[in-house]
Amino acid sequence: MSSTIEPTVVIVPGLRDHVDDHWQTLLADRLDRVQTVPPLEHDKLSREARVAALDAVLGKIEGPVVLVAHSAGVMTTVHWAQQATRPVRGALLATPPDFEAPLPQGYPSIEELQSHGWTPTPWRRLPFPSIVAASTTDPLAAFRRTAAMAEAWGSRLIDLGDVGHLNPASGYGYWPRAQELLRELLDMTARVATGAEVTG
Repeated sequence: MSSTIEPTVVIVPGLRDHVDDHWQTLLADRLDRVQTVPPLEHDKLSREARVAALDAVLGKIEGPVVLVAHSAGVMTTVHWAQQATRPVRGALLATPPDFEAPLPQGYPSIEELQSHGWTPTPWRRLPFPSIVAASTTDPLAAFRRTAAMAEAWGSRLIDLGDVGHLNPASGYGYWPRAQELLRELLDMTARVATGAEVTG
């Protein structure tokens, strides 16, 4: 990463927001230029509010940005991308949920997600390079469905294997692969950055 053009990493959490032992939190602790989308005080299940919160963070950052999203944060990111207000260099999208299929007990229902604006899932190509890191044993999305989303978004698909939902309940925790994939993303987007930023 060049010190002169090093992007700010914006962490986009899922519906659980800030979790101390989550890999996103631990990744942020290891980065110099990083911001995390803050938890919502109200309308915690609102897709519109979460997209607005991401947009507010991005609006305060000068220079290049990459996004690191997990779970519902991936959906926040792809919804934001449909109306992107500024360019971003790329995104690492880890274990996106399938909000159009029933989720395990303890998660919102399809009806709740629909009423709060999460469905339908955007299937348009993203206006920036991206990597989708997918689990083969994710209780929130079948691998085949995640692969289809990655293809629709124009993302590079990485098969992580048996990692559950890649959260503390699945044993993650510190996840060294996050830094590796972030570096891959930065390398992948550096070629684009030598010209103009990818715009929405």
